[in-house]
Amino acid sequence: MIVRPRRDDHLVIGKYTGKVLVGVGLLMVVPFVTSLVFAEWDTAVDFLISMMACFMFGFGAQAMCRTTKELGWTHGLVVASGSWIWATLIGCLPLYLSGHEGSYLDAMFDVMSGYTTTGLYLLQDLDHISHGLNMWRHVLTYAGGQGIVVIALTFLFKGTAGAYSVYVGEGRDERLLPNVVHTARAIWLVSIAYLGAGTLALWVSALLLGQEPVRAFLHSLWVFMGAWSTGGFAPQSYNTMWYHSLPHELITSIIFIAGSFNFALHWAVWTGRRREIVRNVETVSFAVTLTLFVLVATFWLAKAGVYPDAMALFRKAFYQLASGHTTTGFSTIYSRAFVTQWGTAGLLAVTAVMGIGASACSTGGGIKGIRVGMIFKSLVAEVRRMVAPRSAVIRESYHHLRENWLEDDAVKSALMVTVLYVFMYSVAGLLGTFFGYDLPSALFEGVSAGSNTGLSCGLTSPSMPDALKCFYIVFMWLGRLEFMSVFALLGYGISIARGR
Repeated sequence: MIVRPRRDDHLVIGKYTGKVLVGVGLLMVVPFVTSLVFAEWDTAVDFLISMMACFMFGFGAQAMCRTTKELGWTHGLVVASGSWIWATLIGCLPLYLSGHEGSYLDAMFDVMSGYTTTGLYLLQDLDHISHGLNMWRHVLTYAGGQGIVVIALTFLFKGTAGAYSVYVGEGRDERLLPNVVHTARAIWLVSIAYLGAGTLALWVSALLLGQEPVRAFLHSLWVFMGAWSTGGFAPQSYNTMWYHSLPHELITSIIFIAGSFNFALHWAVWTGRRREIVRNVETVSFAVTLTLFVLVATFWLAKAGVYPDAMALFRKAFYQLASGHTTTGFSTIYSRAFVTQWGTAGLLAVTAVMGIGASACSTGGGIKGIRVGMIFKSLVAEVRRMVAPRSAVIRESYHHLRENWLEDDAVKSALMVTVLYVFMYSVAGLLGTFFGYDLPSALFEGVSAGSNTGLSCGLTSPSMPDALKCFYIVFMWLGRLEFMSVFALLGYGISIARGR
């Protein structure tokens, strides 16, 4: 029996959703100030209007939903999933008002892509948009990598007992510190520290490429945000191919691989446990699967004679595969080259690594390395049980921050989420074929959206059917939140209509 929510349940959800919307409004201060600095008055007005909308809805929701009731588990999950919808509906205002979007739906698509660190976009004339608008795109993906709910937990929540359920609802389940609010602040501490170091390295690289200092700084800041958040947004339409620089590729590779790692792993390294990097099941899984698929793609591309020499072959293969595996979406080749040059085998190799994705509790998406590692170890344990004497007790363990026994419940959970991802990828591919695209391309694009990667083979464009844009928005949302909080939101809606 589903229990019908009461008035206090609605109030507590509205109250904390309002806090998240206020957080979105505060984020807009950064591009607003950027617009003022560069005298982009029209853009500044767009952001001022959008900030007022966020504050009006955010503070209005808190004023109308006053309650002393604490967040419960279901409340937190509903806040986490529902606030992403509201944040998308209002957060897309600056993009829509800019005139660079074909429709409000296109603006919503781009904002959901930014929040979920996907990187697919429909914005038109990217090379000539204002600095303020470009700043907003990258602040979206940088904040989305940490989590828009993490922002609210960091600054706007006061250690409420139900805060952990909101944190979990955004696809995370690990605490760096005992208190979840302190955990949210630690995540930001890690990210901001890397922001300084990564932007400096990219700035030096950009200056060596001959960019003017201010433009070089902005590009470096934006590229870092896109890399660290594994978001894939870039300031130019040719993405990172625009720079044509090996040092730039090396620096961005280091940043997005680091960004794809679990925040708990970063915290472990920060607190002195450096061997965790080579022992953790996620990093081991990532290294194995990346190496395997890079070899497959390299062999295929070499056989097809796509690139003229070994250096170009390795650069292109490794960068695209690493970008796909970390769900970053940076690319140093033309979108259509995945189809016209890489062929079906290359396309499927990239599709596979995008589907696997990065680490849990990171800025990345996809099935996640820890689930792949757990499922593999479970298979090994089953084989050992089959060949061992009946009296033998076989137990498998995995290392993730500490040694953990591989329990049946953990394996079932990993398998359940993996099946959900595979089902979503399959539906995304079939929907693409329904709208007239060939299966390999449709599957590639659908997996890219559902795993929050952002690599494109040319299918995503303003001219794609509106229905497919809507489906991709839902896939990005489902993939980023890992289904459970979205199911909780649906269950909450059903309980209103049919509960007792």
